[in-house]
Amino acid sequence: MSEHDWTEVVGAIGIFALIISVFTVTVVQLAKTRRARLELARADDYRRLAETAAQAQAENARLLAAMDGRLGGMETRMTTVERVLLEVE
Repeated sequence: MSEHDWTEVVGAIGIFALIISVFTVTVVQLAKTRRARLELARADDYRRLAETAAQAQAENARLLAAMDGRLGGMETRMTTVERVLLEVE
C-alpha cells in the first residue's frame, strides 16, 4: 500500500467516527428534549390535579359547615321537643 492509501483509510475512519459522533449527540439531545417535554406535561397534570383537589376540599369544608349548622338547628329543636314532652308528662 502506498502512502496515499493509508491517508485515505485514516480519513475514511475519521469521517465515519465524526458521523457516528454527530448522530449519537443528536439522538441524545432529542431524547433529552423529549424527556423534558414529557416532564413538563406531567408537572402540568399534577398542577391541575392539585387545583381540583383543593377545590374539592373547599367544597367539602363548605358542605360540612352547612351540615354543622343544620345539626345545631336540629339539636335546638330536639331540646325544645324534649322539654315539651317533659312538661306534658
